[in-house]
Amino acid sequence: MPITVVIADDHPLLLDAMENLFRLQKDIKVVTRCLDGDEAVKAVRRHKPDILVLDIRMPRKDGLGVLREMKKEKLPTRVVVLTAALDEEELADAIRLGVRGLVLKELAPKLIVQCIRKVHAGELWLEKHSVSRTLEKLLKREAGRNEAVQLLTTREVEIAKQVAAGLRNLEIAKSLFISEGTVKMHLHNIYQKLGVDSRTQLSRYAREKSLV
Repeated sequence: MPITVVIADDHPLLLDAMENLFRLQKDIKVVTRCLDGDEAVKAVRRHKPDILVLDIRMPRKDGLGVLREMKKEKLPTRVVVLTAALDEEELADAIRLGVRGLVLKELAPKLIVQCIRKVHAGELWLEKHSVSRTLEKLLKREAGRNEAVQLLTTREVEIAKQVAAGLRNLEIAKSLFISEGTVKMHLHNIYQKLGVDSRTQLSRYAREKSLV
């Protein structure tokens, strides 16, 4: 059985090039092509392809919007992102949303074919030069959040976030529908657990652990 693929990009010439490239591969079959994000989501729903090759920047619904929709609907198609450029936040979002492969458009066409095969086989293919630093930051960020969640209760995390956002005790109390005295009690517990002794230190901790 060939690997079924939907390709989505707003540049017809690139779609033509990819379709021609995949047509030369005996184990890859393009089931349809899409020019925008809405079409891509509809195509995945309808055809249930093995792989969606997706550009991040497209009209009507961008690539991240497509990924969010697919995750929300729990569509099983694996996604390979093919893009000219990706900033760190976009890349972090794409990884969180389950992207299994990433190839830059400037790289050799044969790499997209290799990527599709690897991703179909259940492997990850993330172009190392582009993602290594971002992936490292993302992993550190997730580790920081996990550390904070293990140390603090859900309510304490909420209060730490609001302190880092610059809210005073009375403002925090009103937003959480608790008394100002309760906020002070929670802050005392937070300070003890984290080994900090001021709002400034707590704010710094919250930023370092990506709570805000």
